[in-house]
Amino acid sequence: MTREPNTRLADLFGLAGWSKGELARLVNRQAAAMGYPQLATDTSRVRRWIDMGETPRDPVPKVLAALFTERLGRAVTIEDLGFGRQGRTGKGRAATQVDALPWTPGLTAAVLTEFTGMDLMLNRRGLVGAGAALAAGSALSGSMQDWFRNDPDPASDAPRPQDLLQADPAGYDRYEAAPVGSQEIEELERSVEVFRAWDAARGGGLQRKAVVGQLNEVGGMLSYRHPEHLQRRLWGVAANLAVLAGWMSHDVGLEPTAQKYFVIAAHAAREGGDRPRAGEALSRYARQMVHLGRPDEALDLMKLAKSGSGDETLPRTRAMLYTVEAWAQASMGRGQAMRRTLGKAEELFASDKGDVPPPSWMQFFGEADLFGMQALAYRTLAEHDPTVAKQAQHYADRALELRGEAQQRSMIFDYLSMASACFIADDPEQADRYARMALLTIGTTSSHRTWDRLREMYRLTGQYAGYSKIEDLREEIQLALPKSSTRPRIRGNRA
Repeated sequence: MTREPNTRLADLFGLAGWSKGELARLVNRQAAAMGYPQLATDTSRVRRWIDMGETPRDPVPKVLAALFTERLGRAVTIEDLGFGRQGRTGKGRAATQVDALPWTPGLTAAVLTEFTGMDLMLNRRGLVGAGAALAAGSALSGSMQDWFRNDPDPASDAPRPQDLLQADPAGYDRYEAAPVGSQEIEELERSVEVFRAWDAARGGGLQRKAVVGQLNEVGGMLSYRHPEHLQRRLWGVAANLAVLAGWMSHDVGLEPTAQKYFVIAAHAAREGGDRPRAGEALSRYARQMVHLGRPDEALDLMKLAKSGSGDETLPRTRAMLYTVEAWAQASMGRGQAMRRTLGKAEELFASDKGDVPPPSWMQFFGEADLFGMQALAYRTLAEHDPTVAKQAQHYADRALELRGEAQQRSMIFDYLSMASACFIADDPEQADRYARMALLTIGTTSSHRTWDRLREMYRLTGQYAGYSKIEDLREEIQLALPKSSTRPRIRGNRA
């Protein structure tokens, strides 16, 4: 007992909104559900944990972690609650340092192993919800400026075995670490491509757990010192899987969990010496911030992503980064800035001669995606300036001309961008047509973001409630929207 307040637990307790008596009752109930019917706690004990820094005996920390995870909608570890875990040795305690950005050298593999293990355990038991306890993107960008611009220490690009977490085997799905060769890494790289293609076509819900599990295994592999060329490839696999895990988590509404994976991805990419990949990971984080109505924080993240990506960043990758920045500007109603930024994106995209093969993680940003992001930016700006709705229609139309069936989720977004722009441009006939095209396929994906965008479009139909055709459309949308959805309404425009 420290006789000092446990500030970590106090902060999470405040976010959860429970009373001390309520938490005590929940601990007893959850403990029984987890196989500890003999456990009994009361209000005075909860007070001692929070106000006096008392550490409860096992299994209470695990029970509390499960309760706070369910309440806050993100994986809350025992260390997040301010409790140490018995049986851990060495100085590299990942979970207690995750929030101290940037992480110390060699900690990334331990962090991703710890976090993915907790994510797998909690999702297997059905304990992860869709809360909104999000960190500030601006805080991240401020703390990582110098770290991102400098190269990692080559001697520290892999963790030391004695510094890795020794997780409780009953609580985590930790991969049994072993060295690997080039053939195994090639198989891992191919698996990333399969997961990425599935995500683009069907959304992140159905394969998220498989991606997290694969990332957990890679964390174990990174605990060994491989030859440098293999180690860098492993870090590349880790970065790609972490981005996918984050994007899939974002796609199904696990926003705080997605945030953590984007940060892990940026660290993994930098550990492997791939600063452009780290910048792209941060751009995903920025897109999430715009989606959640926090475009100012997205701009902070994009400033970091662009400045830290390095001179080796290909023109097409830089063009992609500019489109994300433009969307954030559009969300803030900054029309002139948005147009300038999109102009830079177009110039960079056109300047890419294709003489240097793009990295695998850029394969889904082609011409259709450039047009799709331009459509999204103009459609978003049209909320502030309806006169630009026609330009949103123009770019959405060009994107749709180029889309293939492998990008079904993006095609749905384009249909909804087009329909929304048509409503804003006072063209309900065309809007109805594209809205119905989106409805034809939206039920085949596991992407919550498509439903979010459909809800935004539905809002625009209100001014045409007197039109019989639009009344029919509104009824069809109401029938199509998931009835059991508890996803909270989020201010701002959706991605």
